[in-house]
Amino acid sequence: MRIITIIGARPQFIKAAIVSYAIRQHNAQSSIQIEERILHTGQHYDYNMSQVFFDQMQIPAPTWHLACNDQTVEQMRDAIVPIIDQHADYILLYGDTNSTLAGALAATQCNIPIIHIEAGLRSFNPQMAEEHNRIETDKRSTLLFCPTYTAVANLQREGITKGIYMVGDVMYDASLLFTEQASKTSDILSRLNLTPRQYLLATIHRAETTCDAEKVANILRAFAQMPYPIILPLHPRTRKVVAASEVLTDLAHADNIHIIESVSYVDMQWLEEQAICILTDSGGVQKEAYFHRVPCITMREETEWVETIETGWNTLVGADTQKIVSAFQNLSIPSTIITEYGDGKASTKIIKILCQNAY
Repeated sequence: MRIITIIGARPQFIKAAIVSYAIRQHNAQSSIQIEERILHTGQHYDYNMSQVFFDQMQIPAPTWHLACNDQTVEQMRDAIVPIIDQHADYILLYGDTNSTLAGALAATQCNIPIIHIEAGLRSFNPQMAEEHNRIETDKRSTLLFCPTYTAVANLQREGITKGIYMVGDVMYDASLLFTEQASKTSDILSRLNLTPRQYLLATIHRAETTCDAEKVANILRAFAQMPYPIILPLHPRTRKVVAASEVLTDLAHADNIHIIESVSYVDMQWLEEQAICILTDSGGVQKEAYFHRVPCITMREETEWVETIETGWNTLVGADTQKIVSAFQNLSIPSTIITEYGDGKASTKIIKILCQNAY
C-alpha cells in the first residue's frame, strides 16, 4: 500500500508524527506493509514552524518539498498532481489547512482515494477559510477518521454516511507521548526563568484575529491586566502585524508580556503542562490545554471542540478585553473528563482500519 501524506503546516506535522510512528510500529509487526512517503507543500517553511518538528519528532524526511508558501490552493494543487499521479494508492490528509484542500483537489483530479484524519469538525463560521477547507475535503474523502462523536454527527447531517470511523484524537496520542519526553528533556522553563504555575501561556495566530488590528489590541490590553507574566510565542504572521503598528508594538511591550520565538512542540507541551491558564485562538491548543488539565480561555466566537466548553474546561470570549479579564478572574478547574478523545491509541486504530479496508 503506497500512501503519500501531504502536510504543510505546524498542526499537521504534529499529527503526522504520531501516525507515521504508528505506521512504523505496524510495519515492524505485520506482513502487510505500508509504504508512506511525505510531500511537504512548504506552507510553513521557517525552522521554528517546520523543520524543528521533523528533527525533534522523528517525522520521516519529506520525499518531496514544494515551495508553496505564497501560492494559492489551486497552484498548490497543480504542483501536487504530477507527483501523486505516479506514486500513490492513497492520499493521507490532516485537518483543514490550504495544504489539506490542495491535496484533496489533487487526489480527486487523479482519482486517488483520500484518507482524512480529523474529519467532521465544524465551527459553523462560513467566514473561516478552514471551515471551507474541511467541508470540501470531507466531501471528497473515502475514509473519514473522526476525533469526536460531534464530528461524526456533523458528517451524517451533511449526508456523508460511508467510510466514517470514530477513533478518538491523534493529538491526544501525541500529547501523551511527547509530554513524557518533555518531562525528561525540556529545559524551556529554566531558559525563560519561569516558575511552574506562576505564569500564563498565550498564542495568537488565526487570520481572522490578526487581520483586525483592533482585535489584536483588545487582546493585548487584556494581557496587560493579568496579574502574572504571560509567555507569548509569537507566530510570524502576528509578529508582522504587531511590528507594523506603533500602537500594537507599545501594547505588546507591557511589563508582564514576554514575547518569544515560536517553540518546538516538545517545549510547547511543557509550557502548557506547567501554566496556570492558557489563552489562545488556536483550535489545537484548546485541546492540548485540556489534555494537560489546564483551564483555557479561547479568544474566538466559536470552537470546533465543543466538548471543552460543555465540560467547563474552556471559555469562549472573543477578542473582548473585559471578557478575557473576567474569564481569568472566574477561573476554575473542572473535574469532568472528556472520554471521547480516546485512550491515546487513536493512531493505532487508524492503521488497523486502513489495512482492513485496503486489502
